[in-house]
Amino acid sequence: MRQWMLVVALADEGGIHRAAAALNITQPAASKLLRELEEMLGVTLFERMPRGMRPTLYGDALIRHARAVLGSVDGAQQELAGLKDGRLGQVAVGAITSPGVRVLPAAVAAVKRTHAGLRVSVEIDASPALLERLAQDRLDVVIARLATGDERLPLRYEPLTGEPVCAVVRPGHPLLGAPAPTLADVQHHTWVLPPAGSVLRHRFDLAFRRANVAPPSNVVETAALLFVTRVLEESDMIAVLAEDVARYYAAHRMVAILPLPMDCRMDDFGIVTRADRLLSPAANVMIDALRAASRDAWRLAR
Repeated sequence: MRQWMLVVALADEGGIHRAAAALNITQPAASKLLRELEEMLGVTLFERMPRGMRPTLYGDALIRHARAVLGSVDGAQQELAGLKDGRLGQVAVGAITSPGVRVLPAAVAAVKRTHAGLRVSVEIDASPALLERLAQDRLDVVIARLATGDERLPLRYEPLTGEPVCAVVRPGHPLLGAPAPTLADVQHHTWVLPPAGSVLRHRFDLAFRRANVAPPSNVVETAALLFVTRVLEESDMIAVLAEDVARYYAAHRMVAILPLPMDCRMDDFGIVTRADRLLSPAANVMIDALRAASRDAWRLAR
């Protein structure tokens, strides 16, 4: 365990002297630990530089595993301490934006009503970032999409629903008072769209092509929702959002949903956990709450 701690400290501190100080051991003791570890593994883990140390390819791999081991040990200590104190422990949950506004708040509220001592942390991000944190044991449960390349980890996947999208504008936009527009009608408007190369951008462009209309060329590209709502407020631009997100913002009168037929839908998302990890009691409580909130939101079969 001391060697795992030293590897992480070297990665964080960048030098043997600072790493030793961080672990409250002497520099010779730290150098001996590292030498013994490298001899046991038969590889060089860190390059000795004029100023500090830099991990090798082997070092980078071991650092990743060391962080996971230490994170797991820390989580075990906190969970056991919580159980001794009559608490259930902690759970870290992440979600993409749509379920993040549709089901995650209700699930977290339900968990806190029945398990006040359970510590819950929440992250909202894109699927790749959430799955990376799941791989690093920084998240216990995520609601995300799986994609090609996610096979590097054994995962459990419980599908929830797909994700339709819609067009939104500012309240009072001129198009809201006109007859329902077609894709041809809005082709030359300025659009706020996800960056080129993203799945939603590809599906958006495809929807126009299916209607024999060229995709809009006058665009602003961003994945930042806060910017989207503010730029719509300041202009007559049109944006495309996941329907659940659009309805959330529309309910708060930040945007209005444009009655524009769009043959555009994202792939399904679901509850994702590590298949090679035992779920903690806290994670199981959160998953049950997510299932219940999802049934209420999307009328899923039991």
